[in-house]
Amino acid sequence: MAKVKTSYFCQHCGYQSPKWMGKCPSCQNWNTFVEEIIQKEEKPTWKSHSSSLQIAAKPKIITQIDYQEQNRIITSDNELNRALGGGIVQGSLILIGGEPGIGKSTLMLQIAMSMPTAKVLYVSGEESEQQIKMRAERLNIPSQDLSNKESGCYVLTETNTQNIFKQIEILEPDLVIVDSIQTLTTVAIESPAGSVSQVRECAGEMLRYAKESGTPVFLIGHITKEGTLAGPKILEHMVDTVLQFEGDRHLSYRILRTVKNRFGSTSELGIYEMRSSGLREVTNPSEILLSQREGELSGITIGTTLEGNRPLLVEVQSLVSTATYGTPQRSSTGFDAKRLNMLLAVLEKRGGYRLGSQDVFLNIAGGFKVEDPAIDLAVCVSIISSLEDVPISDQICFAAEVGLGGEIRAVNRIENRIAEAQKLGFHTIFISKFNAKGLDLPSFQIAVKPVSKIGDIVESLFL
Repeated sequence: MAKVKTSYFCQHCGYQSPKWMGKCPSCQNWNTFVEEIIQKEEKPTWKSHSSSLQIAAKPKIITQIDYQEQNRIITSDNELNRALGGGIVQGSLILIGGEPGIGKSTLMLQIAMSMPTAKVLYVSGEESEQQIKMRAERLNIPSQDLSNKESGCYVLTETNTQNIFKQIEILEPDLVIVDSIQTLTTVAIESPAGSVSQVRECAGEMLRYAKESGTPVFLIGHITKEGTLAGPKILEHMVDTVLQFEGDRHLSYRILRTVKNRFGSTSELGIYEMRSSGLREVTNPSEILLSQREGELSGITIGTTLEGNRPLLVEVQSLVSTATYGTPQRSSTGFDAKRLNMLLAVLEKRGGYRLGSQDVFLNIAGGFKVEDPAIDLAVCVSIISSLEDVPISDQICFAAEVGLGGEIRAVNRIENRIAEAQKLGFHTIFISKFNAKGLDLPSFQIAVKPVSKIGDIVESLFL
């Protein structure tokens, strides 16, 4: 009987060590090493008998490499197409992660069932066929034509990769979805499912299959309590695209954010609304980010931000009140707390507003997180409005960055921001005077007001 070979793997980064170590030398984390059984022999995997694997690669001059623009698979989900950079690239490996119950399986099943001209294989290692059928009935998607064997959604409940590849060779699908990568096992590794070596090897087999066959593969991944994708960090390096499905499962809106994309921008996102019948695309997210309110209230302004190529208008809410306790509170939701402190210092030094004894609470409506500095001006005006108890018209929006000297700085792609505000019916938008250079202001149907410093805004709105 062969001797069982074991090794120690870091559960965070996948570093391998012949003995147990308290601290990982790669990721510097403590107590992350776990002993796992390893197998050195190469056992049959995806088409290991194929002659293509036995031909050694030869170097080529880059100018002699033939390249043709790859046709993308355009799905019926425009939000997913946008997040992927225009559609699914042939032969790509895509990893989608998110918290439990956020809607990852629902999103993937919707994609699988809404492609009537493609043959999709949905591999589930977590749910039975009956459970998947129950979810499909709830989604209320028209059933496929049973007479057409060249398209439709096929379900396979299996965790062994060798059995999965056998069914793939028989079915020859156009798209494969695996739910989830942590449940798969391969005979090449003897450690349990979900271990570092199993996840790495199974992902490697899926990667080889995707590249050799040209079939795109979606991998659903679990996340840890810290919010990062479970498994070794090398998993994110192996795949072509990493999508993060975010949102509070107690609220209805979800955000599909691109973390990594070899075929497009990493700043794109898609927005969905979770309903009892599944996920609905939100084509105009600015409408959901602007709350409906009756009458004008102080401390509320509208700012513009960019997520990838998409301009959004978000509502900034602030509350300034006299500090009841000794130390004033500074609290922000959806906005960087350090940047809030910086803007408060600018208002006190350059604007003359006494905020040192005031509690300041800031919130970006809709549960949205904003990192775009173009929201600075809206934040400052919102704070002044709450402090002076003077409401700002809901027909006015702002798009500018605020510097430490109180100057109003220019932001990128100002034309897109102005066009979005104009489309939503705003009457006035305040921008930096440095952005106004080169703009054809009369061509816009919205009043564009350039300003150069905080004092200009105060004179226009509060004096």
